[in-house]
Amino acid sequence: MVNQQTNSDGQPSFGLSGWKHSTAVRWVLLLLFVLLFYCSLAPHLLPKTYDIALGKASERNIEAPTQIKDEKATLQAQEEAADRVEPIYSIVALRGDALLEQIFTRMEQLNQDDQVTTENKVTIYRTEIPQLYMDYVDHFVSNSKGNETYNDTLLTEMSDTVKKQAYRIPEETYYKLPQLSAIQIEEMRQVGLNIVRKLMSDSLREADTARTKVAELVNASSLSERKTREIVQELARFAIMPNKFSDKEATNEARVAAKENTPQVIIKQGDIIVKKGQIVSKELYERVSSLGLLQNKKSYWPQLGLLLLSLLFLLVIYNYLEKAAMHEGANTRYNNSQLAMLFLIYLINILTMDIVELTQSVGMPYVGYLAPTAMGAMLIVLLLDVQLAVVSTFLFAITGSIIFNVDSNRIFDFNYGFLTSVVSFAAIFAIHRASQRSTILKAGIMVSLFGMISVLAIMLLGDLPGKTEIIMTLAFAFAGGLLTAILVIGLMPFFEVTFNILSALKLVELSSPNHPLLRKLLTETPGTYHHSVMVGNLSEAAAEAIGANGLLCRVGSFYHDIGKTKRPSYFIENQTNIENPHDSIDPKLSKSIIIAHARDGVEMLRNHKLPKPIRDIAEQHHGTTFLKFFFHKAWKQAEEAGIEPDFTEDDFRYPGPKAQSKEAAIVGIADCVEAAVRSLRSPTMEQIDSMIHKIIKGRLDDDQFNECDLTLRELEKIAQTLKETVIGIFHSRIEYPEDVKQKERLA
Repeated sequence: MVNQQTNSDGQPSFGLSGWKHSTAVRWVLLLLFVLLFYCSLAPHLLPKTYDIALGKASERNIEAPTQIKDEKATLQAQEEAADRVEPIYSIVALRGDALLEQIFTRMEQLNQDDQVTTENKVTIYRTEIPQLYMDYVDHFVSNSKGNETYNDTLLTEMSDTVKKQAYRIPEETYYKLPQLSAIQIEEMRQVGLNIVRKLMSDSLREADTARTKVAELVNASSLSERKTREIVQELARFAIMPNKFSDKEATNEARVAAKENTPQVIIKQGDIIVKKGQIVSKELYERVSSLGLLQNKKSYWPQLGLLLLSLLFLLVIYNYLEKAAMHEGANTRYNNSQLAMLFLIYLINILTMDIVELTQSVGMPYVGYLAPTAMGAMLIVLLLDVQLAVVSTFLFAITGSIIFNVDSNRIFDFNYGFLTSVVSFAAIFAIHRASQRSTILKAGIMVSLFGMISVLAIMLLGDLPGKTEIIMTLAFAFAGGLLTAILVIGLMPFFEVTFNILSALKLVELSSPNHPLLRKLLTETPGTYHHSVMVGNLSEAAAEAIGANGLLCRVGSFYHDIGKTKRPSYFIENQTNIENPHDSIDPKLSKSIIIAHARDGVEMLRNHKLPKPIRDIAEQHHGTTFLKFFFHKAWKQAEEAGIEPDFTEDDFRYPGPKAQSKEAAIVGIADCVEAAVRSLRSPTMEQIDSMIHKIIKGRLDDDQFNECDLTLRELEKIAQTLKETVIGIFHSRIEYPEDVKQKERLA
């Protein structure tokens, strides 16, 4: 049921006559909804654009709108990582002692051959020994190809390097070689092989490094002859070759791996791309342009998408409002005042989300759980409608999932949307039919508990964070519920005063016997007070039976006869042990006194600033009904005096207006029923049923329900409910058919 609202004078709250039902104002308010959604979501969905010029200083800091990959910086970092990779050198198992063994074997063969002259031997040595070096290298390369141990590039590098560093044996050494005996050759063999093996056991990039050590080792050897020492030195130097070579293929692979292992350079959301005052270079300009941040190159598709999203949000609200009006009837359509209040609730709820979002960061995303997202749903339930709160919950959930999204690679973070949905529904069910403001605090605690359960479920389903983050997340979710309750309690009086909302909480406050008017009614007119309480019980039951506002009927009944406190003795319920003053005064005066209690009540209620729905009930509960008793009394007096009556039936009617709402009509019916039942000494069920139907039919025939939307079916349901309630209230006084028959037999 839509809560009624008006200002203390019964005029539009903002002093603009008719604005509440103005079509133009309604469209303006709907447009404001679109602007609210667009403006609140734009900073989170639309990239900023900047006006910069190449070669000129930037007038402001340019920040990255989202987390992006810096391809150029990443490429540069990869090249730097590759450059830092040192050349890789591989050891090749070259054996200089094997080459030296071949040389000594050839010397043994050739020196023992007497058929060859010394000059020819010299020539042979000069040719064959260098060739043995080259053949050894070529043979090693050919045997190693296809072997996984060495790649072709390494073998090529080895061959070129070894041949390039080949030692050139002095010419005089070749003339000495034919002079060596077999014994000398054998002695030289052992010494030479040991020296070569020892020096080539280390990694050698340059053969000359090891060759410099040969003379020292030879001099320390067992060779005693100078000639053999000189020859073995030269042959050992010749056999020593480098064994450590640059492996270009392995180096390239290492550099490729270094590039691949170089982490992507990320520009985080909010990082400054161009500082204020910095000269915009071509590189910076291209980077800003590639991000779509230039005003002259920005795309308008995101703006169109956001506009469509905002229109969809509005369509949800508009369709609900129109469907609600069609379902409930034209009189229950949301007016512009209620639509303005709904807009203000949306504005406040989304604004609090934005404020909390300012403290959120990628490192502390859980701060978003502090947002009182259930506040909007609670306010809508208390001030407008439960179904509208449910519809709004979905919109708040989607909005929250956008506002609190810290991942720039996606539009929605449904962790926050899920939380908003859960806590909002918890708030709706907890606050529904709230009768005390303490209920809001209880609802806030429910929101806190369900919020904690929600975020705990989210964490358990995903990657479980650290202990500290879990505690902080749960603490923020719990605090969000308490903050929701605090804000709702603080905002309720603002909405009630600004829009003159007669909420359920306000009605409960007005029903307190401590209210000055009710204390006045109790102390000065106890009979009227009791009558009002009985009418409240009857009207509340009848109203709830047809879906009207039962609480409004009860509280309105408490105040409907407050005007009788001005002249309490003129009303029969207060005439205890006193004469009826109407017996001694003119019926026209009596009529004026009786009729005046409605007008006097309205004035008293207005002076105490009671809401207009309460005043309407006091003013309209009699409608324009006819005071038959005083009319007939005046008519009889005129007949007895023999004069023509100078009045008509219209002079003895209440001035109205007729009931404008179901609640005012129900209170009027209950008022008559209670007074009629009280006048019966021992009413029977048949009498009560007949009396209630007679009262309702009389008012129906008198056109008292023409200006409210009560249907005949509802009137029948009201009659049945009043009958059941009267039987419950006056049970001890009602005579049942068995009791009547027993009295008849006794008579």
